[in-house]
Amino acid sequence: MTTADAVRIAYSPCPNDTFVFDAWAHGRVPGAPALDVTFADIDVTNGMAERGEFDVLKVSYAVLPWVLHDYALLPCGGALGRGCGPLVLTREPGADLTGKTVAVPSERSTAYLLFRLWAADVVPGGVGEVVVMPFDRIMPAVRDGEVDAGLVIHEARFTYRNYGLHKLADMGEHWETATGLPIPLGAIIAKRSLGEARLRELAAAARTSVRMAWDEPEASRPYVREHAQEMDPAVADQHIGLYVNEFTADLGEDGYTAVRGLLERAAAEGLVPPLGRDALAFP
Repeated sequence: MTTADAVRIAYSPCPNDTFVFDAWAHGRVPGAPALDVTFADIDVTNGMAERGEFDVLKVSYAVLPWVLHDYALLPCGGALGRGCGPLVLTREPGADLTGKTVAVPSERSTAYLLFRLWAADVVPGGVGEVVVMPFDRIMPAVRDGEVDAGLVIHEARFTYRNYGLHKLADMGEHWETATGLPIPLGAIIAKRSLGEARLRELAAAARTSVRMAWDEPEASRPYVREHAQEMDPAVADQHIGLYVNEFTADLGEDGYTAVRGLLERAAAEGLVPPLGRDALAFP
């Protein structure tokens, strides 16, 4: 396959994505199409999906209602889990967020959707201004008083204490207590125009890449380290352990129930458009 024929894919440089896609990106998945990889933060990939810019993308589950007419949800490769939800951080413990400024990584992120559902339950007066920032700027902004609170994702679960911050709430705990379901975070989507056979081929390649990463975790380390240069290797390993799990290999019944449950509840609150009955179905 020539470079021109390669599948154009965009995902984040975070350890879970580089771990998942390492074997495929480096041509080690037998029979899989070549990948032309672009790295981008989740807020950027969400926008790319809305503009239809890539063949395959890692996006927030929260953006699916806006893009499923052009993209299909792949049943593997993404991030769902338990005990891995976004956190709300503040400088002081037990802060009241009523009318306060909150930094978030994206207004179309699953983290923000979970935050809105949480705030509707526990901040009856409503928060104030919401400011979108790259996720790696949020903790310094809270620490330095630029914002009153921050909604954080990824490895921030393990490092927020280094900034002298306090966990006000865990969005995942709130979601899991309310529903008993895993937390839908990041999805892998592919253009429907590629055709059903190609979509199945892509899903098979993603699933094989995941399993190869589990079978030979050392093989992915150079790729993970290359794109997480400032991250402690132990934190990168924690990150992978938290976000790459059985739902990454196969969404399964619980995974699909969690995704539909999140998006239907969000639609009922007027936060996203309603899903069509078969919107999540994979060819």
